[in-house]
Amino acid sequence: MKNREQQTVDINEIPRLDKWIVLSLQHLFAMFGATILVPMLVGLDPAVALVSSGLGTLAYLAVTRGQIPAYLGSSFAFIMPLIAAISLGGPEGAMIGSFFAGLIYGIVALIIKATGVNWLMTLLPPIVVGPVIVVIGLGLAGVAVDMAMNDQGTGEFSGGLFTVALVTLAITLTAAAFFKGFFGLIPILIGLTGGYTFAWTQGLVDVAPVGEASWIAAPDFLVPFVTYTPELNWAIVLIMAPIALVTLAEHIGDQMVLSKVSGRNFIRKPGLHRSIMGDGVATFLSSLLGAPPNTTYGENIGVVALTRVFSVFVIGGAAVIAIMFGFVGKVSALISTIPVPVMGGVSILLFGIIAASGMRMMVDRKVDFGQKRNLIIASVILILGIGIEVNEAADFSGMAIATIAGILLNLILPGREKQNIDEQAMFDESEQEQREQKKKESAA
Repeated sequence: MKNREQQTVDINEIPRLDKWIVLSLQHLFAMFGATILVPMLVGLDPAVALVSSGLGTLAYLAVTRGQIPAYLGSSFAFIMPLIAAISLGGPEGAMIGSFFAGLIYGIVALIIKATGVNWLMTLLPPIVVGPVIVVIGLGLAGVAVDMAMNDQGTGEFSGGLFTVALVTLAITLTAAAFFKGFFGLIPILIGLTGGYTFAWTQGLVDVAPVGEASWIAAPDFLVPFVTYTPELNWAIVLIMAPIALVTLAEHIGDQMVLSKVSGRNFIRKPGLHRSIMGDGVATFLSSLLGAPPNTTYGENIGVVALTRVFSVFVIGGAAVIAIMFGFVGKVSALISTIPVPVMGGVSILLFGIIAASGMRMMVDRKVDFGQKRNLIIASVILILGIGIEVNEAADFSGMAIATIAGILLNLILPGREKQNIDEQAMFDESEQEQREQKKKESAA
C-alpha cells in the first residue's frame, strides 16, 4: 500500500544507533509534559509516573507481540476520579481503584477474544462516549482556574499568579497554533518550559531543591504489602473502575488512527483484545507502583504519523529512557519546583481540548441530534456528570454516574438498531481494507 511504501522505518526494523536515540528522545519529549502533569495535579510522584509509563509501554509491546507502535502515559480521564479517591482513602486507596480499572480492561479483552468486538460498540457508541469526554474536560475546569488564579495557601485570588498562568497559556497556545513539525507536537512541554522561565523572573521559582537533590534517587513508590497494606474501599472502586469504559472507547479510536497511518489493521492483527489487554497490564503495573492509570497517547501517535517511523524499537527506546529519567533525582526535583499557576495555565488549554475532543468525536461519527434519543442521552450525561463534579458535597464520581446512565439510556431507548448498523459498517470498512491489503501482498 501507499502508506507502507512511504515508511521510513518499519515496525520491526531497528534504526541506526544514533538515529534510534534521537527518535526515541522525540517520543519522550512528546509525552513528557502530559505524563508528569497528571500526577502533579492529583498529588502523586511524577518520577513514579515516568517509570510506570516506561514499564507500561514495554509491557504493552510484549502483550501485543511487538506489532503496535504505541506509547503509554498517564491518563487524563482519571484525574477527577483520582482526586476523589485520594480524598477518600489517600494515594494508597486510589491505587486500589486503579487496580480494578486495569482489571476491567483485562475482562473486556478476554470477552472480545471470545465473542468479538461488536458488543463493545453497542455498549459504548459515540453518543455515550462523546458527552462523557466533554464531562471529563469541563469537570476539570474548576481545577484549572483555581490553580491559575488563587494562592494555594490562602485560597485568595492573586493577580500576580494569574498573570503567570496567562503568560503560560499564551506560550502554549502559540506553540499549539503556529509551531510546525516536531515542535508542533509538544506544546505542553513548551508551555511548561516558557511559563517556568517567566515564573522564575517573577521570583516564584526556588531552584534550591535541584542543587540539593542527588543525581540518582529512587522515586516515591507505593508498593502494596511493602510500603502499605491495601484496604478495599468499594466507594473508591465505584468512582474509578467505570472510567475504564470511557478510556476503552478512546483506545479503539487510537488503534483506528494508528491502523490508518501505518496501512495495517491493528484491530484485527494482533487484535483489539491484545491491545486492550496491553492497556490493562500497564494500568495494573501503575497501581502496583503508585502512578496514575496508563493509556495510549495521542501525542506519540502524532509523532509516528509525522515521522513515519513505525519501529516498536524506537517506542521501546523511549520507554527505557523514561524509566532512567524516573531515577534521576535532579529531574524529579526540577519537576517539583514548577509553580502551581504554570500548571494552571497549561491546564486551561489541555482540559478544554479534552472537552472539545468529545464534541469532535460526535461530529466525526456524524451523531444526529435531530434524533430525540441522542438529544436525551447527551443531555442527561452532561447535566449529571458536570452537576455532580461541581458539587463538592458529592462523595462519588460524576463521570462514573454519567457513564452508567448513558449506557443504560442507550440500551433502553428505541432507535438503537440503526446505530448498531452504522457502527458495524465502520468495522466492515476496516475488514475490507485488510482484505484488499492481503490481495495486494499476495499479488506482489
